[in-house]
Amino acid sequence: MVFALAVLGSGCATTDGDPRDPFEPFNRKVHAFNMALDDAVLAPVARGYRDNINPVFRYSIRSFFSNLEDVWISANNLLQGKPVEALQDLTRVMLNTTFGLFGLADPASEMGFPKHSEDFGQTLGTWGVPAGPYIVLPFFGPSNGRDAVGFGVDTVVDPIGEVFPVTRDAVGAAAVRIIDAREALLNASQMLPGIALDEYSFIRDAYLQRRRSEIYDGDPPMDEEPVPRYDDDPEESPKRAD
Repeated sequence: MVFALAVLGSGCATTDGDPRDPFEPFNRKVHAFNMALDDAVLAPVARGYRDNINPVFRYSIRSFFSNLEDVWISANNLLQGKPVEALQDLTRVMLNTTFGLFGLADPASEMGFPKHSEDFGQTLGTWGVPAGPYIVLPFFGPSNGRDAVGFGVDTVVDPIGEVFPVTRDAVGAAAVRIIDAREALLNASQMLPGIALDEYSFIRDAYLQRRRSEIYDGDPPMDEEPVPRYDDDPEESPKRAD
C-alpha cells in the first residue's frame, strides 16, 4: 500500500512503450524480483504442497478460504449496486458454513448459487475511479493505482483476522492461503515461457484486459476507450477508465 501511494505521488513521465505503463523500466525490475522469488520459494513450496497434500484436503482448504472471501464479495456486490448478487453471496456463506461444515465443502455451487469474484478495486472502477498507471507491486505482482488502493482496503477488511484472532494463527492461515493459490496456478505458469516472447508485456496486457472485463462483469463495451496517458497534459479519463 505504501509503495503504491509512493508511485502515485512520484510524478509521471511517459516512456516510448505502452502509455498505460509509464514506469515500465522500474516495473520490469520489480517483475524480475518477483519472478526470482517465485522460482526460488513460492513455486517449489506450491509443488511440494500439491505432491504431498491429499487432493481432498486441498479442496477443503480452498473451499474454506473461498467461503471467507464470499463475505467481502457480497459487500462489494452491494456497493456496486448489485443486490441480487450480494444476496447470492450471503446465501453461499450460510449454506457452505452450515451444510458445508464451516466452508470445508461447497454445496452452494451444486445448489445453483454461483461463485462471484469481486474486490474493492472493481468497486472503485464501477464508481468511475480511473485505473491510473500500471504498476508492479513487490511480492504481490501486477496492479494499477486504483487496484493498489483497493488491495489495501481488501487487506484491512479481510475476515481472516476475525476467524483467527491470534496473530500467529492469522499469519499461518494467510501463508496457507497464498500457497494454495499458487498451487492453483502451477500449470498455467509452467506454460508461460512457451507462449510469451516477452513475459512482462504478456502478463501486463493480460492483467489489464482481465481487470477491464471484471469491472464490466465480462461484458465490456465494444467501442474503444481512449488510452490514458500520464504526462504533463493527460487526457480526461472515461467514467470507467481501464
